[in-house]
Amino acid sequence: MATDRVCVGAIGGAFGVRGEVRLKSFCAQPEAIAAYAPLYTEDGSRSFTVRITRTIPNGFAARLSGIATKEEADALRNVNLYADRAMLPNLPDDEFYHADLIGLEVFDTGGARLGTVRAIFNHGAGDILEIYAPGRKTALLLPFTRAIVPTVDLTAGRIVADPPEESEA
Repeated sequence: MATDRVCVGAIGGAFGVRGEVRLKSFCAQPEAIAAYAPLYTEDGSRSFTVRITRTIPNGFAARLSGIATKEEADALRNVNLYADRAMLPNLPDDEFYHADLIGLEVFDTGGARLGTVRAIFNHGAGDILEIYAPGRKTALLLPFTRAIVPTVDLTAGRIVADPPEESEA
């Protein structure tokens, strides 16, 4: 399920009147986002080099190549930025990029199919896998812990989960 690019940040709009943007980094080391340049828009139609100018609440003020005015910066509000996977660091065996998990099939420890990972959420207490299955009224939400998700096999494109009894439907 590997993709060529991984979402590493988003533009929050203009910062000031001279073309700087508010940059939100989704990287483990937030300031590393500039090192992964060039960063691309989702459709790949535009790319930018990044120079962080200062830290601001919830992110950075940054200069993007080709952006010189407040209007150009505001036009990029809510645009996600993607880095080439080859620019990102290799992860230890027990860590994964969210982009690699979305779309994987999920099975329980008995081999029964639970569904497909549709999204990953983190509201501060750890990652939660949202698993969707046709015919199911609501998505199955599982904590992404070693106890609940003992096996992630990216090569086979599958996850083995051991959901708590009350989560099974």
